[in-house]
Amino acid sequence: MLDNLLDLIPADAEDRLRAFAVERGEPEYRGAQVARRLWTNPAPDFASMTELPRAFRESLAERFAIPRLTIAARQRSADGTEKFLFRLPDGEAIETVAIPDGSRLTLCISSQAGCALKCSFCATGAMGFARNLAVHEIAGQVRELRMLDEPLLATNIVFMGMGEPMMNWKAVAPTLTILNDARGLAIGARHITVSTVGVLPGIVALSERPEQFRLAISIHRQQLMPINTKYPLADVIEAAKAFDRRVTFEYVMLGGVNDQPAHARQLAALAQRCRAFVNLIPLHAGGAGSFQATPLPRIMDFARLLRGSGIETAIRKSRGTDIAAACGQLRVERLGRRRPVGAEQHGDVHVA
Repeated sequence: MLDNLLDLIPADAEDRLRAFAVERGEPEYRGAQVARRLWTNPAPDFASMTELPRAFRESLAERFAIPRLTIAARQRSADGTEKFLFRLPDGEAIETVAIPDGSRLTLCISSQAGCALKCSFCATGAMGFARNLAVHEIAGQVRELRMLDEPLLATNIVFMGMGEPMMNWKAVAPTLTILNDARGLAIGARHITVSTVGVLPGIVALSERPEQFRLAISIHRQQLMPINTKYPLADVIEAAKAFDRRVTFEYVMLGGVNDQPAHARQLAALAQRCRAFVNLIPLHAGGAGSFQATPLPRIMDFARLLRGSGIETAIRKSRGTDIAAACGQLRVERLGRRRPVGAEQHGDVHVA
């Protein structure tokens, strides 16, 4: 089996490539040249690395792999948002969303094919869990968009696509290194946000990283997000309180469910405990369940109540509404709903 270079953090990949170059009678620096073509200036294959001698390129292809993700669909919204459906070799598919905003380009990336957590307002949760993604499948979403004919160069990354990243920490942890490393994708740690529904061990693991990665936590009631039974909200808030960087609360506004003044007061009290920034998210059309979106005037009233309690608050602008940009919608549209694999049936769920 070929060694997959894209599953390695940049330092390990370069060390392996330098050793291989020497083994093949090439100067050691040839290994560094190859390493730069993995992430910094990505090449689709070894044959494309024409700065290297042909014989060395052929030797590389016999020993190593740099696997690709296949773009099965690409949609562009009137507001500039783009959505990509990547097909994986085993037939699974994942989604990535590119959101331009002035000089910024945020990529919303997936960490699992499907999701096991069954949050009642989430389209991905409704499709069930298929499997975890490997390192090269997570970071590869960013890599593939860099290799388009008109490259999409991310300035910001959010783990808010398909899946719960803290339940695939074994792959997410090295992916964070690849995204941030100067020899990788060189995206600043403060521009990389990991979003979780409250998987407590993952929050602790992220807080132990030396880099200044950001944390976002979805805050909802137990019946909307069953994970809160396993990791009580009070414990999650205590972990967020101990997090030494700014925490964001993600709060999806559901009409008549969690958008009343009493809910705003409860949310403000939680945010005050860990000095959290609150992001109010209008329900995206096509989300799971029969929920109705909270009208914008009520969202604005809700935000005023939070701000009146001293909570920094923003209302997220809905993007990509004309291309089914809610996570999971494009996959369901193209592949249909298949019988999901429950997380308890899959041996590859890795909580930190």
